[in-house]
Amino acid sequence: MAQTKKRYPRVIIFTTPTCTFCRRAKNYLRQRGVPFKDVDVSRDPAAARDMVRRSGQQGVPVLDIGGKIVVGFDRPKIDRLLGLR
Repeated sequence: MAQTKKRYPRVIIFTTPTCTFCRRAKNYLRQRGVPFKDVDVSRDPAAARDMVRRSGQQGVPVLDIGGKIVVGFDRPKIDRLLGLR
């Protein structure tokens, strides 16, 4: 029987290169096979403003999972929003 690929909501992760929790969050998503768009807010002021507008936060990581915001590497909330166990 063919394995069906799970469909995930669109995931955008706002990060900086020096952020340890950003790296952990991206590695976690990769390990779970979740595609995501990585936005480096240290190099893109418009993206940084967009992140603050969405989350009310200046800290990273901020994940936008199907329009729902997760501030920080909150694994239980990320799992819930992605339907992971």
